[in-house]
Amino acid sequence: MTEATQRTSDNGVSIWLDDLSRSRIESGSLQDLIANKNVVGVTTNPSIFQKALSQVGPYDEQLKELGKVDVETAVRELTTTDVRNATDIFREIAEATDFVDGRVSIEVDPRLAHETEATEKQAVELWEKVNRPNAMIKIPATLEGLPAITATLAKGISVNVTLIFSLERYEQVIDAYIEGIAQAAANGHDLKHIGSVASFFVSRVDTAVDKLLEANGSDEAKALEGKAAVANARLAYELFEKKFAEDPRWADLAAKGAKVQRPLWASTGTKNPAYSDCKYVDELVAKHIVNTMPEKTLNALADHGNGAPSIEGTYEESHAIINKLAELGINLKDVTDKLEADGVAAFIKSWDSVLADVQSGIDRVNA
Repeated sequence: MTEATQRTSDNGVSIWLDDLSRSRIESGSLQDLIANKNVVGVTTNPSIFQKALSQVGPYDEQLKELGKVDVETAVRELTTTDVRNATDIFREIAEATDFVDGRVSIEVDPRLAHETEATEKQAVELWEKVNRPNAMIKIPATLEGLPAITATLAKGISVNVTLIFSLERYEQVIDAYIEGIAQAAANGHDLKHIGSVASFFVSRVDTAVDKLLEANGSDEAKALEGKAAVANARLAYELFEKKFAEDPRWADLAAKGAKVQRPLWASTGTKNPAYSDCKYVDELVAKHIVNTMPEKTLNALADHGNGAPSIEGTYEESHAIINKLAELGINLKDVTDKLEADGVAAFIKSWDSVLADVQSGIDRVNA
């Protein structure tokens, strides 16, 4: 293990890889990251699968076996096979951590982001198709996604809630989680192995807010560049601590074996080259955190990251940053609402590309 990744892990952060492909599994790359860089889980999304499935070669053998199936069926078979194989690689970690880590996430079709019942239905289908206890089904935190999150957890299915940008929506996600776990308990499910993370997106907030600060152009605005995203995430952690400490339902559920829904920092690759390439890891270290990183960020952390605790004692400063943004006329809710809409749209675009690439693969191997 590298010194920095080990220190980050020792200080409470579970390092997950934000990437998966057939070639990564078959080459031994994933096992290498587990052995040498403290990786204990994997997340996928439509953009990650678009990158993986656009490769000519790694999926041809399975496409030949599938024959002339419709493209939706082919995509389902290819992606769930990768996720199933990855969960098997992580099974030992899952069992050693009582299924806190060793998780591999797969996302519902992003075109269903505003359809509650269709999301619930596909979450069950994906869970049954992967058929591994250390899988997680990703459901977006849209308003329509919230009841689907609750209903899916109520069935005993582990959920990764994705595309969270605002504190307001994050609080709704925690409420949806606690209600889902309460329903799971009422339905007779063993709560011990139902896992959930709340994927709170980080760097995209700086990208959006920094543009507004640059447009303002004042010295006061310039001083706030690169600060909004970390402040927003730190306040999410404050909310996490508060909700699970104070919600009257939680103590009961915890006594029955329920585990807290951990905050997961997503979108942690640094997009502005003026900022540290470990910024969204090193500035967000605390207990009960998951940080899912693209490999470039993971390598930067391993090479020169810090990994020391960095959230405790920052809440007052973080509130002050958000307040200063408001004073400059930057409405963070408007920013995060747009980021959510843009995030759904980007994933739909990636999914359309997945369908096109896999159709090309079907046509190629059956020519």
